[in-house]
Amino acid sequence: MPDAGTDTGTSAGAGPSAGTEPSAGAGPSGVGTVAVIIPARDEADRITATVTAAAGLPGVGLVVVVDDGSRDMTADRATQAGAAVMRHSRNRGKGAAMETGAEAVRLLDQRDGLDNPRHLLFLDADLAQTAERAGPLIEPVLAERADMTIAVFTATVKLGGHGLVVGFSGAGIRRATGWQPRQPLNGQRCLTRAAFEAARPLAAGFGVETALTIDLLRKGLRITEVEVDLAHRATGTDLRAQLHRARQLADVARALATRR
Repeated sequence: MPDAGTDTGTSAGAGPSAGTEPSAGAGPSGVGTVAVIIPARDEADRITATVTAAAGLPGVGLVVVVDDGSRDMTADRATQAGAAVMRHSRNRGKGAAMETGAEAVRLLDQRDGLDNPRHLLFLDADLAQTAERAGPLIEPVLAERADMTIAVFTATVKLGGHGLVVGFSGAGIRRATGWQPRQPLNGQRCLTRAAFEAARPLAAGFGVETALTIDLLRKGLRITEVEVDLAHRATGTDLRAQLHRARQLADVARALATRR
């Protein structure tokens, strides 16, 4: 089973279709060694701040937003903020959005004539200005100390029903790999292109983080949890929030069922 260590956190080691090529957005500027991928749905109120903050991170030369069937101005505002934007005509789920974003980066790597593919930093669309503090997630990957990093938020917001899904995911990862992550569902992750390809095809929907961790550990790759001062919108405890948690739980259960 994988080792566990620490790097400001804990460590363990051991094809999408979008219908079109990505819009140019942030593509040509700076090239950089890291591409940020932001899956987004109905995040018009925060996407501008998130894209702007992410674009300023050290080493970042490209920000890709995948609009996963939004009904608001998410795509337009992301484009105005300088992101390369991919659009799903309908909501296809987080895993599909991540794959679409990674494929967009691959195409832009080819366009820019890069010998080495960019590393991939996945961030949530609702981080807003706090995305500017995601830099520590990149450092262990650039230094080749980790194949993937997972964020551990230093400030947490109590969310209705969230603890149940987190506990379920964490226990499933521990049973499958022997390693217990602190925040198994955290979507803020940086990984090499090779690590991403090793995990494909990604699990559907909200099971993607759980499956990604298990699949990479089982293939002997190194994962490090990194403490970061990020924050996103609280989900709440109303009916809509509880339905979201139910979908999340179902997706995690499906991911774990195929990885026993």
